[in-house]
Amino acid sequence: MDGIASDVAVGVKRSSDELLSGNLYNSPNSSVTANGSDSKKLRVEDSMDNPPSRVIHIRKLPSEVSETEVIALGLPFGKVTNILMLKGKNQAFLELGTEEAAVTMVNYYTAVTPQVRNVPVFIQYSNHKELKTDSALNQRAQAVLQAVSAVQEGGSPCSDTAGDGVLTPAPSPVLRIIIDNMFYPVTLDVLQQIFSKFGTVMKIITFTKNNQFQALLQFSDPVNAQQAKLSLDGQNIYNSCCTLRIDFSKLVNLNVKYNNDKSRDYTRPDLPAGDGQPPVNPGMASLSKDSTSLLGAISPLSAAAAAAAAAGRVALSGHSGGSGVLLASNLNDEMVTPKSLFTLFGVYGDVQRVKILYNKKDSALIQMADGNQAQLAMSHLNGQKMYGKIIRVTLSKHQTVQLPREGLDDQGLTKDFTNSPLHRFKKPGSKNFQNIFPPSATLHLSNIPGDVTEEDLRLLFSNAGGTVKAFKFFQDRKMSLLQMSTVEEAIQALIDLHNYDMGGGHRLRVSFSKSTI
Repeated sequence: MDGIASDVAVGVKRSSDELLSGNLYNSPNSSVTANGSDSKKLRVEDSMDNPPSRVIHIRKLPSEVSETEVIALGLPFGKVTNILMLKGKNQAFLELGTEEAAVTMVNYYTAVTPQVRNVPVFIQYSNHKELKTDSALNQRAQAVLQAVSAVQEGGSPCSDTAGDGVLTPAPSPVLRIIIDNMFYPVTLDVLQQIFSKFGTVMKIITFTKNNQFQALLQFSDPVNAQQAKLSLDGQNIYNSCCTLRIDFSKLVNLNVKYNNDKSRDYTRPDLPAGDGQPPVNPGMASLSKDSTSLLGAISPLSAAAAAAAAAGRVALSGHSGGSGVLLASNLNDEMVTPKSLFTLFGVYGDVQRVKILYNKKDSALIQMADGNQAQLAMSHLNGQKMYGKIIRVTLSKHQTVQLPREGLDDQGLTKDFTNSPLHRFKKPGSKNFQNIFPPSATLHLSNIPGDVTEEDLRLLFSNAGGTVKAFKFFQDRKMSLLQMSTVEEAIQALIDLHNYDMGGGHRLRVSFSKSTI
């Protein structure tokens, strides 16, 4: 995975593109089977819109991949019940215990590019509902699965299966975490958000040793530590930086004396902050009932955003994350404008310039404030639908977007937004850094005038095109959640209605929400 806030250059596709042999039934409701006699002749089936299934199809795996590494992709989302490795084709099928777990997994990897051994892989729903494997021919994979299941359930793997690529019981609930390539500060709260996906985080201590940021993090159970290490070791918190290096600590319990920004005991919210340290919000210092599902089906970019807020979104000197210019292609050339691209891409960073290509009007160059914002926008918008077309977003070879020569009419295809008042991230430490989420059907509305009703907003968003499925005011009625019927409709509504004049000097602010109504 290229990062917990990563670059979806390849993206998750819901197309099936599956390997089917004579014994892999070509029916949407069938199961995948494999035996030795018919698996030599494999063909690719391409079905673009498979419904959710608890069987996940994984492609483009590195040739040396182990069963454990494939299982690790599904482990954080629930019980993995079966696996079929097709090593000759660099593919695998993974069956999860429930369809809900599979949906969570695919949703997560929609915003976070899965990587195995630093190689991006494709994850999609299978067009089959269950996975049936011949255990005699799939013996090693089944042995690994049995070992993983034993660890998940708190038992010990069978001794005869412990070997290369097979899990052994976790020696400690405490992990030692080293952050390499640290271009942005990583906070204690970011670590808690990321690791609580795998279980209840009890305590964290952060420190600097040998000029490296390190942390000790204690789970309530060694099994959770095992799962976190298996899934997160080697991943990046941000695009191409802040790499997690994880080992088990020799300690089995952490002694935390203070609750502050350097250490935290979530079981002891009463601990003092220590001399000269700001006190911790009691809600942040205690265990959350939702801590095990914090990153559920959403992208963990909220964690990345929290660190960005703490850092004021300023990279260390000399590191700007590469080119800040993106190439967006497969655009609807009859509908797209520089302003619409500015508004959509502006959800993930401050757009400086936009140029729709004169000789190829379904493509555009978009210059973000820096390379990290560019990768953030790419990771969220590549593969999304805009004006009825699935857009492709990649990093451009260009370093800047050139403005047309003075006096040259380029038909309004190039716009300079450098001094736009609509930039969401121009203030260091802005709250907007903490509210960066993937495109979703649910929108967050703010700056709503006091006299505007639910009916007014429902009508406004219906007129933008689409159907309003649900609505909910926040208590102060200055903010609300509004759910469209599809993500595409929500994207359209955001483009049309962000900064909409509501009267009385109120400009409506529209963002994607992590919540549902």
